[in-house]
Amino acid sequence: MEGINEREVTRWLSEHVAGGFKPPIEYTLIAGGHSNLTYRCRDANGKAVVLRRPPLGHVLESAHDMGREHRIISALADSRVPVAGTHGLCAGTDVNGAPFYVMTFVDGVVPHDAASVRAMPDNERLALGEHVADVLAALHAIDPDAVGLGDLGRKEAYLTRQLKRWTKQWQASKTDEIPAMEESCRLLEERMPVQVGAAIVHGDYRLGNMIVGDGRIRAVLDWELCTLGDPLADVGYLLNAWIEPGEVTGAAVEQAPTAMGG
Repeated sequence: MEGINEREVTRWLSEHVAGGFKPPIEYTLIAGGHSNLTYRCRDANGKAVVLRRPPLGHVLESAHDMGREHRIISALADSRVPVAGTHGLCAGTDVNGAPFYVMTFVDGVVPHDAASVRAMPDNERLALGEHVADVLAALHAIDPDAVGLGDLGRKEAYLTRQLKRWTKQWQASKTDEIPAMEESCRLLEERMPVQVGAAIVHGDYRLGNMIVGDGRIRAVLDWELCTLGDPLADVGYLLNAWIEPGEVTGAAVEQAPTAMGG
């Protein structure tokens, strides 16, 4: 399996997963690409866990910090924010060539497009929409210091830091000069709003980063962009991705999960 040293990872899982993890282990890639790679690992007894590691090849280290992501999910385990339970972190590279962490496999649907929610009854879609808002409010209500995340990032100047981060990422990864991108960065800097409060922000809070079932979020995923900052940034990002029927037209909009209504 590409991205998995099966012999060494199997040994690590057998030693670290609570309750035991019996070989042989079946590895399945759940999600890949430029984001962190996600694998389902199923043991001989049918028990499943999920392994997360950075993408293959050259990566921007700050965007794929496994220890940081593991720390965030572990800190939120006893909160009102549903997350997968963690089983351990392998911070070194000797086992699998890159750091990784392991969490509980959560069964459910990831609503990444309209087809994935088409089978949901209207009342479940309505309940899910309300729960999405409730969970985000619960996240923003958490005192970062109380859960050991007070040093996750600076609470002030969040938008300034975000713009600086993404501008730096763009400069590091671009292959051509695109004047429109440079102009966009300049306009964003000129029109940056004043920050309203400070909280734990997810950074990519949308339906495609959630496992859902029965009208509820079962786990919020992909915490790699989480930091401390302006909670309204999460709200704005969520609303930007929340398409309502009849709002605008286009193939991309028609495929959005929220285009199904409810």
